[in-house]
Amino acid sequence: MLIKGMTPQEIRVLQEFRRVTAESLPLATIKSIKHPVGGGEAPALSLVQKGYLTTDDARQGFTLTQKAKDFLAYDPKPEFEEAAAGAAEEPVE
Repeated sequence: MLIKGMTPQEIRVLQEFRRVTAESLPLATIKSIKHPVGGGEAPALSLVQKGYLTTDDARQGFTLTQKAKDFLAYDPKPEFEEAAAGAAEEPVE
């Protein structure tokens, strides 16, 4: 599920922060993120404009904002997984 107003490339940049469990990443790491439809610095800069990242004056490092942390903390589960988990908790007689 894509968040309204975010591109897959932007989501991939945010996911990289979660993958490496870091709140800040250098530009070199951001540029090395692979995405089938492009990547590099542009998605990170657009995330700065949208309030998900901050950057230093030289644009050499990017840091998560609270908005990004909230986004990364969201972990939706498909409905069928929730139903299966609920059924597993019911006692069997």
